[in-house]
Amino acid sequence: MADDIEKGAAPVDTLADELDMRLADSDEELADRFPGDRGVRQPVHTVYVPGDRYTGALPAEWGRQALAALDDHVTTPEEFGEITGITPETVCEVWPRVRDKLAREPIEDLRIDFEDGYGTRPDAEEDAAVTATARALATAVRDGSAPPYHGIRFKSFEAATRRRGLRTLRLFVEALHAAGGLTDGFVLTLPKVTSVAQVEAMVLVCERLEAEHGLPARTLRFEIQVETPQSILGPDGTVLVARMVHASAGRCTGLHYGTYDYSASCGIAAAYQSMEHPAADHAKAVMQVTAAGTGVFLSDGSTNVLPVGDRAAVHAAWRLHARLVRRSLERGFYQGWDLHPAQLPTRYLATYTFYRAGLGDALARLRAYVGGGDSGYLDEPATAAALAGFVLRGVDCGGVTAEEIAAATGLDPGRLAVLARRHPEKASPPGNLRACG
Repeated sequence: MADDIEKGAAPVDTLADELDMRLADSDEELADRFPGDRGVRQPVHTVYVPGDRYTGALPAEWGRQALAALDDHVTTPEEFGEITGITPETVCEVWPRVRDKLAREPIEDLRIDFEDGYGTRPDAEEDAAVTATARALATAVRDGSAPPYHGIRFKSFEAATRRRGLRTLRLFVEALHAAGGLTDGFVLTLPKVTSVAQVEAMVLVCERLEAEHGLPARTLRFEIQVETPQSILGPDGTVLVARMVHASAGRCTGLHYGTYDYSASCGIAAAYQSMEHPAADHAKAVMQVTAAGTGVFLSDGSTNVLPVGDRAAVHAAWRLHARLVRRSLERGFYQGWDLHPAQLPTRYLATYTFYRAGLGDALARLRAYVGGGDSGYLDEPATAAALAGFVLRGVDCGGVTAEEIAAATGLDPGRLAVLARRHPEKASPPGNLRACG
């Protein structure tokens, strides 16, 4: 029997060699197009503020306003649980973490908006605002007060706004770089994308700006906002957002769903435009399949029901926001948009309780997977990767500590990263990205 196996080994090796040659191009394409997790942290939200309202003190001020909203409208952690529909015991557990986060790092990702949030202004006025804002951001980056992720949204590459958007982008990058504020925390947001050609144009613009300022390749990266039906389904019936990601030459870092532009474009009445409308869920499901394996982050949109007004109105808005954040997390969208300081308490409350609620089960299954114990599950490597990724996300945002994980499993973040199949990016731009948690 052993002799028969040895006799067959050579033909198998020969056939395998032939398959290696036949599949070489396919193997290379798969590795290039679907490299997996980039090995960098994802912020839990993006805060959008109009360009003329940004100052270096804004993140700290948002934190103070968020804490003030809690103090004004909540008497105890248990009451916050009743308001948001989260068990009081769970809220009490994360309450100190939430308040600490709001005091220490209230904004993880800040997008200074020169698009819809800024509107149409005379060119000279927008030019002045762009330059002043870039210099203010550079100062905040240098002194360490800027959020770990930050950038701008400029006007779209549609014909009507193309020149203004390009002018703003160029001015901002020039001023930020000149002031020493361009690091790998900088992200650009390309809005209202309607064609693959616009993404290709954005790649060209990034290449030209890098050459102009002597920056390493791929220093400039961008998010694609999915807020038009054309970005989901092209006129030929193909999924254009998938082609957009692969046309970005590795520069696309995220796909962000735009709740209200997308809903309005689909003809949905204003009263029914929501992150949980079936049209929104369809678009986001397409985005999710598109991003799988690419290392591109996903972000849900926002709710425009703000926690403002009397106590009852604030409580109702908090209940809605907490539920929507939890809904997004359960569906694999680990990031969303926040539009008001008073949304930050429920952003972190819902996020922290999500990770802590699933922590015990995840740790038990990981412990059994690496140690050969019995968790009641027969987990495969792909599920173990998902479990490790879940735990790491909890650590990244501050809802879980690395010490807790090590005590329960003996695994440190490095070992978890291996299990989660996180691979550091092949090429990182200059600068240091500070931790989010």
